[in-house]
Amino acid sequence: MTPPRLATHLLHLFCAPHRVDELEGDLDELFQQRVEQVGLRKARWRYVKDVVSLMRPSLMRPLLIKRERTNAYPNPAIITMLRNYLTVAFRNLVKNRVYSFINIFGLASGMAVAILIGLWMYDELSFDKQFKNADRLAKLWQFVKFDVEKASYDVLPIPLAQELRSKYPDFESVGIAVTRNVILAAGDKKLMKLGNYVEPDFINMLSLNIRSGTRFGNNDVNSILLSESLANAMFGTESPLNKLIKLDNKQTVNVAGVYEDFPANSTFNDVTFLVPWKFFAANDESAKRDQDQWDSNSYQIFAQLKPGADFDQVSAKIKDIRMKRDDPPGYKPEFFLHPMAKWHLYSDFKDGVNTGGLITFVWLFGIIGVIVLLLACINFMNLSTARSEKRAKEVGIRKAIGSLRSQLIAQFFSESLLMAMLAFVLAVLFVQLTLPFFNQVAEKKLAILWTNPLFWLAGLGFSLLTALIAGSYPALYLSSFQPVKVLKGIMRTSRSATIPRRMLVGFQFTVSVTLIIGTVIVFRQIEHAKDRPVGYSRSGLIELGMNAPELAGHYTALRNDLLNTGAVAGMAESSGSITTQGGGTTNISWKGKKDDSKPLVMSNYVTHDYGKTVGWQVKEGRDFSRDFTTDSSSMILNEAAVKLMGFQLPIGEIVRQSGREYKVIGVIKDMVKEDPFKPVSPSFFAVNYRNVNTITLRLAPQLSASEALAKVEQVFKRYSPDSPFDYKFVDNQYGRKFGTEERIGRLAGGFAILAILISCLGLFGLASFMAEQRTKEIGIRKVLGASVFTVWRLLSKEFVILVLIAFCLAAPIAYYVLSDWLQNYQYRTELSWWIFAASGAGALLVTLLTVSYQSIKAALMNPVKSLRPE
Repeated sequence: MTPPRLATHLLHLFCAPHRVDELEGDLDELFQQRVEQVGLRKARWRYVKDVVSLMRPSLMRPLLIKRERTNAYPNPAIITMLRNYLTVAFRNLVKNRVYSFINIFGLASGMAVAILIGLWMYDELSFDKQFKNADRLAKLWQFVKFDVEKASYDVLPIPLAQELRSKYPDFESVGIAVTRNVILAAGDKKLMKLGNYVEPDFINMLSLNIRSGTRFGNNDVNSILLSESLANAMFGTESPLNKLIKLDNKQTVNVAGVYEDFPANSTFNDVTFLVPWKFFAANDESAKRDQDQWDSNSYQIFAQLKPGADFDQVSAKIKDIRMKRDDPPGYKPEFFLHPMAKWHLYSDFKDGVNTGGLITFVWLFGIIGVIVLLLACINFMNLSTARSEKRAKEVGIRKAIGSLRSQLIAQFFSESLLMAMLAFVLAVLFVQLTLPFFNQVAEKKLAILWTNPLFWLAGLGFSLLTALIAGSYPALYLSSFQPVKVLKGIMRTSRSATIPRRMLVGFQFTVSVTLIIGTVIVFRQIEHAKDRPVGYSRSGLIELGMNAPELAGHYTALRNDLLNTGAVAGMAESSGSITTQGGGTTNISWKGKKDDSKPLVMSNYVTHDYGKTVGWQVKEGRDFSRDFTTDSSSMILNEAAVKLMGFQLPIGEIVRQSGREYKVIGVIKDMVKEDPFKPVSPSFFAVNYRNVNTITLRLAPQLSASEALAKVEQVFKRYSPDSPFDYKFVDNQYGRKFGTEERIGRLAGGFAILAILISCLGLFGLASFMAEQRTKEIGIRKVLGASVFTVWRLLSKEFVILVLIAFCLAAPIAYYVLSDWLQNYQYRTELSWWIFAASGAGALLVTLLTVSYQSIKAALMNPVKSLRPE
């Protein structure tokens, strides 16, 4: 029985000749002893370890004693071990520059996406968390029951606030507020800004940070608080305290204080000034009238509960306040508290139940971030395992000279950690460079938290986790090689060893194709809603608020002056914007209406020229006209209202609204004024020159917009010289209705592109390695007459098959998920088959382009070069 040749070769390789002569006799005797102790099979392996020990004389005796006792070798010093691991890892990175770049760049891209999404999620989840008493603050809402289901509204009657203060001890503070766009004028500076008229308790609840001056109290009326940004815009470096500001060219208020701007990620981020509620109540006709009106729902009410009070329990107590009073309304209001923590992310209600809201997108993008990072980790795994044969001899020699599997695993994890740390540094650089663009797309003000230790701890933990995920499979796989087979040259990667790699590549493209299909459907849904007929013409239409009192009561003169400029084709006034739905009424009846039916019909008051100006489409009957004096008691219905009322021949029907009779003279096609993804509400239009607050103009098409607006501004300046010419294009206002969906679509599209790029980066590395491994095979095939196309097909076939399998998996997943998502929209697009086919074809084309570079490069190589060593 002769000792194994491997041990003899190692002895001759690593020991001096005189040392070999000294040890050979002892080794033969030692081998015979091992055979007697453990048998021939185990003796061969132990004999190799004995030889390795003898090559280190200073360690021979303690190693032999330790081996006999525990059959293991002692670990080196921790610091030396780590230094050695990192040194080897760095040398491997430098030696394999292309693969190192692909791995580090891919990981950095995945990390950058994860960091961006993490910052975005942090911003969303911390919305309104900056306020001192955020956990006890709430907004009053109400459910109202119309004919179909419960609807939810955050506007309430004024008397409810006093009712809560006086009769419900669970409330610590209650404050009324109303939001308005107001013209603020101080000297030559005139600005249109959004602000709130509030009670003093509102300021206390939000713990307003006063920078200078004081808050206004219960007895203050003609005071105003400015945000820092507004104070700087109006007064520059001067102190704004005690300066006078004119509101809407009417009343004058005194600047009592300046407060710190509300955070960007708060509900009040666009509120730039605060004025006492008593000022509003004393000067606004509607507020005067609504002081004791329980059914005039036009105001917001905020509340702060006492410590220990529960939102649900208090909501149950206040639920039926209105229904317990005299003359309960038919719409059956139910009041409840909506906690501040849920304002931003949980704002959707359906039939009296909170169904979520933006929180769905927060978790969706969180999942996308994890998936994109996972795709980058898969690239690392694939390239590491694909190069297993390159490192097999290294693993075999390490094992042969005494390395334990745990040490090899630690070695590969150290390489992963080094790459992950380098990728993290690169990812932070990517994030810093792309944040301005990302903020523009996401409409955020995100920044890297450089001074926050939690960010760096999270980053380091993030890198460690990434290293563990990315390095787990290579470490466990490569460390399992048997050194005897490797060093004898009989180690070959079996076909089954490539199955995990194929599965990971398939997973990458399954995710990528799913994201592509999802992105296409999101954009198609947006375009579908944008292409929806709106019932009027938005082109050249602008709107102006009638904030200045000089504009009221001069309709005919103002209209004539505007038309005489030649810059305006039409002008009208209305009770609200054409892109928003104003108030509605349940105090409406018609012939055949059931007594227990209480539908909500939206009310719109307009001037005679409104229909011609906006270009609504008359389906039956006629438009309003000054030629008919009876039009002051006439009504025009939209299609939804006709359907609700059940009129077969609506022209001439009588409708009673608030005790007054109106004759139906026309029916118009539904105009989309609310959510473009939902059905149009039943609406009526009536002539009224008093209850109007919005001017609508159609610019003359023969002039450019800038020329027309310049002429229009001159006319408005003659009527109200102290007011800024603040106009809004209806087209832009309507486009804002798609803001959330468009942001989500742009972000999803960007992440889908990154997912594809990361996947293709991995494919490029794998194709490059496969071409390198099969260089000799390709050379032989070319010598035997194979064409470039044949070689290209040979190298591309496997990847094409994987992409096709991925598409077969992604299509049903995408169909299921997107079908469920589209159910949230009553006006929605269809899941056409060609979208799936085009997405699959696109993924296949990208794959072929990625793989073809390496395939064609290998196919064009001179076979003499690849076969010369043979």
